[in-house]
Amino acid sequence: MIAHHIFVCNNQKTEVGDDLAKALKKELKLQGLKTFVADGQKAHNRVQTCNCLDVCKHCKKGPGAAVIVYPEGVLYGDVRPKDAARLVHEHLGKGLPLTDLLLS
Repeated sequence: MIAHHIFVCNNQKTEVGDDLAKALKKELKLQGLKTFVADGQKAHNRVQTCNCLDVCKHCKKGPGAAVIVYPEGVLYGDVRPKDAARLVHEHLGKGLPLTDLLLS
C-alpha cells in the first residue's frame, strides 16, 4: 500500500528538483517513514521527479521547486532541499501541511 506519493517537478529547475527529491528520500529513511506498518499493513511513501506540474508561474518566483503530495493533492511551491525534513516530519508524519509553502 502506498501511503503518500510525492511528485517533485524538475522541469524548470532540474538541479533543485533532483536535489529536493534526494533530500526527501533521505529524510523518509532517517525518519522511518519510507516503509512502515499502518493498521497492520505494510505501507510505503514514494518520491518521484516529474517533468511538469503546470504551476510554472510559482516555480519561477523563488529558488525552490513545485511539489504535489497524493493522495491529498496538496500542492507546494518554492520547496527547497532544506525543507525536506520538515515536510516529511509534519506532512507525512503528522498529517499537517506546511502552510508557508502551500499553493492555492
